[in-house]
Amino acid sequence: MNDPLIVDNLHKRYGDREVVAGISFTLAKGECFGLLGPNGAGKTTTLRCCLGLTAPDGGSITLVGEPVPERAREARMRVGVVPQFDNLDPDFSTTENLLVFGRYFGLDDATIRARIPRLLEFAGLTNKASAAMRTLSGGMKRRLTLARALINDPDVLLLDEPTTGLDPQARHLIWERLQGLLAEGKTILLTTHFMEEAERLCNRLAIMDEGRIISEGTPQALIAQHIPVSPSPLRPANLEDVFLKLTGHELRD
Repeated sequence: MNDPLIVDNLHKRYGDREVVAGISFTLAKGECFGLLGPNGAGKTTTLRCCLGLTAPDGGSITLVGEPVPERAREARMRVGVVPQFDNLDPDFSTTENLLVFGRYFGLDDATIRARIPRLLEFAGLTNKASAAMRTLSGGMKRRLTLARALINDPDVLLLDEPTTGLDPQARHLIWERLQGLLAEGKTILLTTHFMEEAERLCNRLAIMDEGRIISEGTPQALIAQHIPVSPSPLRPANLEDVFLKLTGHELRD
């Protein structure tokens, strides 16, 4: 497969406001590319355009070799998505959520059921196979949402703030699982508010603000470029310093 995602001069406007203002980036196979930015920067809109869920006003998108939105449905068959907010079916058990979701990809029940044990193990939910959604913690639901995104064995994962709201233990477990997926050759587009998450997972990242990419590079290169001198003698400079310098926003603004 060539570059799994190519975004060129993407524009999206709502009324008088240009939410995405001509951004471009490309993901290479097997890398994690991060989109960082304060709320309202255009990250989620960018992801929705990449999936063909929101029609762009300009530019071009190629996802797993398919033009989007023209062939978005075909592209999504090879993509896994973790939305910003969990949308698991509250009336289904853990296993039933995976089974029903797999059918959306045209998979037969035998194939789905063969994949479910490995996905439950991946999510650390083997002992919750028959559990009702109301009995799962927030961290468990988030891990199940990630496992669900893998039911179709996707080439690309689009993750919209996958660890927001999780305690540190659950967050670190998801980071470990995502690093394993990258080692297997999966490609990840990640939005996050957590700078440590970006530093741990992303090969490259772009910082967005007001619909534009204002800086792009590896985490180490961005730190060296924008914070050449540590702001404190007690700690080294980090991505949080870069983020605050470039956007002027607190991380959860």
